[in-house]
Amino acid sequence: MTLSLPLHHLADQYLLDPEVVYLNHGSFGAVPRPVFESYQHWQRELESNPVIFLGRRLPDLLALSRERLGTYINAVPDDLTFVPNVTYALNIVARSLDLQEGDVVLSTDHEYGAINRAWRFNCEKSGAQLVSRQIAVPIADPTAVVEQIWAGVDEHTRVISLSHITSPSALILPVAEICRRAREAGIISVVDGAHAPGQIDLDMEIIGADFYGGNCHKWLSSARGAGFLYARPERQHLLEPLVVSHGWDREVPGDSVFQDYFTSVGTIDPAAYLSVPAAIDFQQQNDWAQVRRACHSLLQETEQRILAMSGLPPISPPSMWAQMRVVLLPGKVEAYQRLWEEDRIIVPVGQHGGQPGVRISVQAYNTPAHMDTLVTALKKGAAVA
Repeated sequence: MTLSLPLHHLADQYLLDPEVVYLNHGSFGAVPRPVFESYQHWQRELESNPVIFLGRRLPDLLALSRERLGTYINAVPDDLTFVPNVTYALNIVARSLDLQEGDVVLSTDHEYGAINRAWRFNCEKSGAQLVSRQIAVPIADPTAVVEQIWAGVDEHTRVISLSHITSPSALILPVAEICRRAREAGIISVVDGAHAPGQIDLDMEIIGADFYGGNCHKWLSSARGAGFLYARPERQHLLEPLVVSHGWDREVPGDSVFQDYFTSVGTIDPAAYLSVPAAIDFQQQNDWAQVRRACHSLLQETEQRILAMSGLPPISPPSMWAQMRVVLLPGKVEAYQRLWEEDRIIVPVGQHGGQPGVRISVQAYNTPAHMDTLVTALKKGAAVA
């Protein structure tokens, strides 16, 4: 390959096994050394005096961490609360909304399975219905996606729930336009942003979602177990605590009910939440805009090599993806499911509209040599497919 990743020396900053070709950052992320050290620092601080740390220091420390995150995603810190992950965040929303029989939650067929189950669970209890709009791939015109989704809206639509970046297909969906239309129509908008922070620029004001759940432990690369729920101030009264603890029914002048409900959930290890500023610092210190561009370029060239081998089309234009991409493969999916056992490659392979496909994630630690290994392995699979 002729293309090189300008900052691939950052691989030394990650703790990954160098013998493994790790192309699945999208599933669980990977934590850089300085961020992991921050995480362990906060764990040691807690252990040195748990009562003082959890009882006195933690509220201010969490507020500082929320402030850094708020600046990073352009959100008022008091409109954010830390949660373990997006599944937790959107369960808060799904289980809080007072859905009635006949109400419709509109979604797409590219959503994460856990979130679909959360909506189905609550719809079945209330008599509401989860309706999934098909977004057919390949996609030629990104603007057509808005109309495909909005065509499912009718007088019964109470909620629109969709991903910012889809997990199964790695597509960046037009959430800002959907949220704008939903607000005008009086429909609640809920965005699954699990893959967005750190992979694309985020601005909660521009996106305009009523509720947005994000993970910091994927592409932002904080310690695992750090997610957030953002709620627009005028919608916060709709939310109920998923765990009832000391923050419920607490009357302290000046306190935020939103923070009380979701910060107080019993004893936890908050070190992952407190590692978020270190993750933001790491990316800012390493010119992450350049890293993301380099990762996108490396992934785009890799996609072109795979498609040249398969003769299949890309599933969408380059504007609809960033550092994670699904590339279609010829033959049957079973031909590609021994990449770990035979080639030490960690990458998900699945079905996409009846066609096998590989979801490739490229992060700062990946190199052209990793892509060579993947392409060679996929050619071997295609030969027997």
